[in-house]
Amino acid sequence: MKQKGHGTWAFYFELERGEGGKRERVRRGGFATKDEAKKKANELYDAASGGTDVLSDELCGDFFRRFLTAKKSLARTTRHGYEEHINNYLDPHLGHIKRRDLRVRHLDRMYDAIEKENAERVLHRLRIDELTTARDEAHTAWVRAAGKTEERRRTRRAWIEANQALRDGRRGLRKVTSAATMHRINDTLSSALSWGIKRESAFVKNWAQLVELPAVARAKPLVWTPERVEHWKRTGEKPSPVMVWTPEQTGEFLDFVKDDRLYALWHDFIFLGPRRGEMCALPWPEVSLDALWLRISAQIVEVAYRLYGEAPKADSVRTLWLSLETAEVNRLWREQQQKEREEWSGVEAWVESDRVFTHENGEPLHPDWVSRRFKRLVELSGLPPVRLHDLRHISATLSLLAKNDIKVVQERLGHSSRQITSDTYTSVLPEMMRAEAESTLSVVPRDVSYETHRPLSLPDSAFQADVAVIFAHGARSTGNTWAIGAQTQPGTDLLGEIRTTGRGQEHAANAALKWIREHCASSGMELLRVENFNDRYPEDQRPYFSLVRFTIARSEAPGIDGWELPQGLPRHREGHPPGSQRPPEGRVNPLWTRIRPRVHCVSTGS
Repeated sequence: MKQKGHGTWAFYFELERGEGGKRERVRRGGFATKDEAKKKANELYDAASGGTDVLSDELCGDFFRRFLTAKKSLARTTRHGYEEHINNYLDPHLGHIKRRDLRVRHLDRMYDAIEKENAERVLHRLRIDELTTARDEAHTAWVRAAGKTEERRRTRRAWIEANQALRDGRRGLRKVTSAATMHRINDTLSSALSWGIKRESAFVKNWAQLVELPAVARAKPLVWTPERVEHWKRTGEKPSPVMVWTPEQTGEFLDFVKDDRLYALWHDFIFLGPRRGEMCALPWPEVSLDALWLRISAQIVEVAYRLYGEAPKADSVRTLWLSLETAEVNRLWREQQQKEREEWSGVEAWVESDRVFTHENGEPLHPDWVSRRFKRLVELSGLPPVRLHDLRHISATLSLLAKNDIKVVQERLGHSSRQITSDTYTSVLPEMMRAEAESTLSVVPRDVSYETHRPLSLPDSAFQADVAVIFAHGARSTGNTWAIGAQTQPGTDLLGEIRTTGRGQEHAANAALKWIREHCASSGMELLRVENFNDRYPEDQRPYFSLVRFTIARSEAPGIDGWELPQGLPRHREGHPPGSQRPPEGRVNPLWTRIRPRVHCVSTGS
């Protein structure tokens, strides 16, 4: 280490000899003080001792391309993403820096530049919105000038100029780089630096791990509740990028597309939850409609609209079990496809692809075409919008609503861990959340007093498969006095009636809960489920009405001795419900007539 004549400090040290015994020497200079030179010398010496090539003049751009070439096992879509990040961001901002000089400050400058470009792109888009509005107004003025020769000539010229201004303004328009994209860019950079460190100690640290980026909140599925549907109809805005239909909305969609040629495809998406690339690649040899299964072992990936066959990740290779209905739907589809094969083979135009879902001439479906077709069907149905990928969320949510274990849902969707499934589907259907809340409520006894006016009695006719569903509906009569009656359906005889005094519909619900629980305890029955429908009432009716649904099971089931295997369907016999009777004293309950009993079927042990 020595001081040069112009007042700066420099240092050098020897490394191990290179190829052919050539001396390798590290030289650096231009330091203002001796301490700065010593600090840099120690840093380079430690890096060289650790295996870092401190003499390399390789640029970061060359290193990134070398990294991409060396990664032979990357999936095609992952490689395409890496190439976009390197070509559009990493190379323009970091490519000119020597690999040995790369530090975290360079990364910070890159992301600052990206955010500055974002601000410019936002302004560009706002300018385009203004030009679009001006073009539309000019066109409207031209149309309204019909029959006025001079004015029409002038307004047409104005519209042409506005249209040309819009075309010019759109030049150079680029998408805003979102925070999520910046995180993916940083992941690509981190992967490259980690590869360089492990393979050749090319960097002292993985600088990408030290960068602080804007937080990204992962969008979770939200349900299209009536309130959200009303807001969407009024404004056209989706509450979240990821939306889920309710079971009723899902049924409406299936009813709407029942005559669509690809009904079986939409049915499988909803009830099996596959990815679109997996269904487009599914071959008939991987489907057994007799054994009721299909195996996901391939997928179609799209890169720049070109299709490539690719093996899915190990966790995504799985077997999906089919219900009888799903098997029948797919059997009918196979028959239809066979008819199409015969028709197109007659003109020698059939394309033999062996895929389950194809176009009329046998050509495989393009995943992007499937998404566009689904979007169009949703628009025609009038239902609130969901994406094709959202059908996976719908399938998972319906399965959870059916009380399937989350591990079963994870394996059916092909997630790598149970945690991914749990994190994704914490926002489940309101019915499920309400049932959980009410089930929790049902195990916490509340000291609510009531007076029995008619003892509760559940006849055998109220049970189906040893399970009964009854409603306790209340109406406030005078003051804070509530009359609560139990029925199986609207218009049937009361099974029992109580009176209680308290403020609010929740007091009435707690009184009904205590009443039903005590009856079950004294009668040897089991209270399976409690569902509170109080929040279904409009705000102005909540002070006056209450409605709770109970699912009750008998502990002793009738025996099966003496029964023979049925030889056919039993004969239908017309019947009439018992004599109608009004609800308890007070007002007419408007919600009671709109909530249908839900019948739960359970099997008895043999």
